[in-house]
Amino acid sequence: MINKDNLGPEYVISVYDPAIGMEGFLVIDNTVLGTGKGGLRMSPTVTVEEVFRLARTMTFKNSVADLPFGGAKAGIVWKGGSDELKKQYIQSFARAIKYLTPKKYISAPDVNTGEQEMQWFVEATGNWRSATGKPANLCMVSFGKKGEKCGIPHEFGSTGFGVAKATETIAGLLDIDIKGARISIHGFGNVGTFAYEFLTEAGAKIVALADASAAVFEKDGFDKEIIAKMVKDRTPLAQYPKGEKVSAEKFWEIETDILIPASVTNVINEKNKDAIKTKVIVEAGNIPMSEEIEEEFFQKGIVVVPDFIANAGGVISSYAEYRGYNPKRMFETVQRKIIKNTKHVMKEALKSKKNPRKVGLEIALQRIKARQKSSRIDMIGMID
Repeated sequence: MINKDNLGPEYVISVYDPAIGMEGFLVIDNTVLGTGKGGLRMSPTVTVEEVFRLARTMTFKNSVADLPFGGAKAGIVWKGGSDELKKQYIQSFARAIKYLTPKKYISAPDVNTGEQEMQWFVEATGNWRSATGKPANLCMVSFGKKGEKCGIPHEFGSTGFGVAKATETIAGLLDIDIKGARISIHGFGNVGTFAYEFLTEAGAKIVALADASAAVFEKDGFDKEIIAKMVKDRTPLAQYPKGEKVSAEKFWEIETDILIPASVTNVINEKNKDAIKTKVIVEAGNIPMSEEIEEEFFQKGIVVVPDFIANAGGVISSYAEYRGYNPKRMFETVQRKIIKNTKHVMKEALKSKKNPRKVGLEIALQRIKARQKSSRIDMIGMID
């Protein structure tokens, strides 16, 4: 069920290619602040309702991050197959929606898509600006300027880096010393691995990790060299030679200072919510729990940093690529904006004793409504 309101969605598009069986969805939720910006995910269960929820999250994420983007999201039903078939699916989808790119929609990596998929996407649309997160060696000459613009792939770690900075920031606001803070991370893909790396560098003690293969408890912290090699070789956590392998259910019972869900939608749910023992939850993944469960944690005194604040590093990186920044300037931009936005929302939430999501949404809505009002005034001026 898609809830229509005074924000949107502006476009809900379903496409199907009978020649190859590709089915996909694009939801452009709101473009008041700018072009709809949001990733393209591929999964066997993706639905238009899920894509709408994610697009709405992007509306708020871009507004809170103070970026000149609106909210959008795309999804392709993908049950697996060869790289050649995957390329066909992505390019079929891209061609079907290219009339909306980049004026109304700009794509980016998400679940099961990365720099290669974004290259396929822009090749199909024929427009460099139709997607961000492209390979670093994919470049084009800047029109009317010296030099060239190159892709900034999310594989550089912008989202995980932002999650780490949001975590450090909320820890500081709550007087939790990040050095020695006990942290667990659920999900060890691109976001989780970089969050692990940067938080470990900050002195945090990561005591539990989980991916699709296993959940591992390491009370004294993980072996940095072993984990670094496993990440480089893309080795599943099931092959980590130390620590204690625990069940998927047991993972949520591990007591920590900070829990970082960095995996799939609704990973925290009715089955495991009551087992969680932590002071802070930093939402690295998109919609890791329902708003109702978030409210339950708030009532219990567990601080939740919402997804549209904590994991905005990816879309900030997208903005940096869109502007033609280099990777160094991109990371500086992510750090500055994540720290600023986390402090802004979380300080107000702690001061007013309000649910952080509600505070963040209020800030986002204020910015959108201010732009709507400004646009109406401009229109009246044009008529006069």
